[in-house]
Amino acid sequence: MLGTDDLAVGAGAVGCFYGSRIHNPEKGVSVSLICRSNYKAIASAGGVKMKSRTFGDYFFSPEYVFPSIEAAATPSKEHLAKPSSGTPTPGLVTWDYLVVTTKALPDVSDDSVQISPLVKTSPSNSQSVVLIQNGVGVEEPYRKRYGDGLTILSAVTVVSAEQIEHGVIKHNRWTRISIGPYTDGNGHAEDGRPATAEGMKKTLEFIHLLKEGGVKDAEEHDERDLQAVRWHKIAINAAMNPSAVLSNGAPNATMVKDPELREHLKGCMLEVFRAAEVVLGIRPFPPAKTENLKLATADAILTSTERNEGGRPSMLGDWERGATMELEVILGNPIRAAREKGVEMPRLQSMYALLKMAQKRRDDDRKKAKQEKEAASAFAAGARL
Repeated sequence: MLGTDDLAVGAGAVGCFYGSRIHNPEKGVSVSLICRSNYKAIASAGGVKMKSRTFGDYFFSPEYVFPSIEAAATPSKEHLAKPSSGTPTPGLVTWDYLVVTTKALPDVSDDSVQISPLVKTSPSNSQSVVLIQNGVGVEEPYRKRYGDGLTILSAVTVVSAEQIEHGVIKHNRWTRISIGPYTDGNGHAEDGRPATAEGMKKTLEFIHLLKEGGVKDAEEHDERDLQAVRWHKIAINAAMNPSAVLSNGAPNATMVKDPELREHLKGCMLEVFRAAEVVLGIRPFPPAKTENLKLATADAILTSTERNEGGRPSMLGDWERGATMELEVILGNPIRAAREKGVEMPRLQSMYALLKMAQKRRDDDRKKAKQEKEAASAFAAGARL
């Protein structure tokens, strides 16, 4: 394979884990990172400390470490993780793969706009964006903005990893990632459309990079099967995530072992399965298992979750930190997609409405408290004059 420049947009646990496995300078594959709050730690150390049950402890030294998307658009020597004379000419860099691993928060910002300084569309689809994000509907903003000039790869992962401190990533378990092209959510490899054919080609190339890095269970899918995988994961996320918040922080295993909550969780999953049947046109859902597609039933998911002692959904952590939750891509988008097809999802809609209001009131209270504190400080400062 020819030399490849990959850029992980979001140097959190998922971005650093998969980036560290793809990075292979000896074979001409270089990965760079765009950081946020962890920039100083990673830049000063020249990379990321990785602690993995699968691959052991190792140090990931990317090609570049950037503090922002704007900096990545015009790389300079100061952003090299290790000083080198090989610095690209600013403005002439094309990142072959833009790997987006940030939380999908369309109610906060449009990621397709955020990455625009890095995108160089062309009729040959030479550049690809890989969306390793939760939820459904995350791909459509990119398609609307860039058309067929940017190859879109949609990815779903079950990896368990966390950033235990800035610049230190702990990979707990699992590595599986499922990847496929995206045109309109219904494409097939055999349909003859150039965008779909190029998408499958880039999918196989990216899968190859992952497998070369030891991710043996990286899986390629055609577009429709990948969307089935994405909706199947939504059945889990839409059931577990909001329920953990609404049950005052109950872990996954605790929820599935409670009879009433188990019934609720199964009902949520079945709602998503029914919606997937009409949205994707796949009946029954989950479909019968094949060599390439093996999706568990709701009962099997619940039984498996009983062993996940201490497991906590990411949305619960967001709520406890006061961060914005992924309500739109995990609840709102599936609800709207199903409604367009005449299917209601009452359990999900109830949780969506309750959590949207809870989040709004929390944020309003925090804003009000901040304003009152600032006013009190200003008053005290004036009294001292």
